[in-house]
Amino acid sequence: MTGRVIPLGRIAGIPIRLDSSWFLIFALVTWTLAAGYLHELSHSLVARHFGTSVQSITLFIFGGVSRLGGGPASATRELLIAAAGPAASLLLAAVFGVLEPAASALAPALALLRYLAYINLMLGLFNLIPGFPLDGGRVFRAIVWGVTHDADRATRVAGTVGRVVGYLFVLFGVWQILGGNFINGLWISFIGWFLENAAMSEMQGQAVLEILTGHKVREAMRPDYTSVPADRTLQQLVDGHVLAHGQRSFLVERDDRVVGLLTLHGITRQPRPSWPTLRAEDVMIPKTEMRTTRRDADLRDVLEHMDRDGVNQLPVIENGHALGMVSREDIIGFLRDHVGSPR
Repeated sequence: MTGRVIPLGRIAGIPIRLDSSWFLIFALVTWTLAAGYLHELSHSLVARHFGTSVQSITLFIFGGVSRLGGGPASATRELLIAAAGPAASLLLAAVFGVLEPAASALAPALALLRYLAYINLMLGLFNLIPGFPLDGGRVFRAIVWGVTHDADRATRVAGTVGRVVGYLFVLFGVWQILGGNFINGLWISFIGWFLENAAMSEMQGQAVLEILTGHKVREAMRPDYTSVPADRTLQQLVDGHVLAHGQRSFLVERDDRVVGLLTLHGITRQPRPSWPTLRAEDVMIPKTEMRTTRRDADLRDVLEHMDRDGVNQLPVIENGHALGMVSREDIIGFLRDHVGSPR
């Protein structure tokens, strides 16, 4: 033991103690996670500045992902949003580096500042790699977008470059493994695999959007939607529709007019003992808050709106009357049929 210890108790008569260095390790691990959060928070704050909604921030092994509602409306916004994360990380690295001389007399504090500077520097530099969908890849996509004025083409180019970068990481990792540096080589190969898969996923998503472009909701919508009276109880809906036919969404009507939308999620959020007394109109999404679409709406726009708003289906309503329902499953079915047949 080189520092102070804190007694925790005994197990089978053996004293269990906690060395004070544990708190330094705890601080380092905590900041490693916080660095990823601050990085993604920078993206999110810039996105919100430009009017883009932020649905969530998810942290993972290489940093994190900010889930934004819809894509940026211009190449300039894409560039600024993408660059915000690495800029924040590099700025933090510089701040901690500047503070190091002030802690030179206190070894633990100096070690902590050096580590914080290092982890932020590495996070910033790693995300500047031009491998889409890393921040560097998104910056590259924004540049291509600005030059070509074609967002779809920019995504394809950036995705291809991202896959190449991923393969280069894998090859370099394999070379390291063959040279005897097994652990580092395996780690670098894993990063390359991760980057290639992420870029491929983005390109596949882009391909889906391009296929949908020009096609209308009327080509994928289901006219056989289910409508229920506003005074129908939740128990009646569950017994007669959910359990019997597997239906998951209902248009709520009163006097042959749509007044709201009820989903299975909305039902299950209610306490089960209340189902026999709660009515559809009590828990539905009111018409004033419903997200709807039209028959002649572009399927690509509809799918992007579903992603942005976090919904799985949209009623097709015109002049106050329901014409059908379009869901993610309907769009997937349309894609399956469309890709399998000549355009």
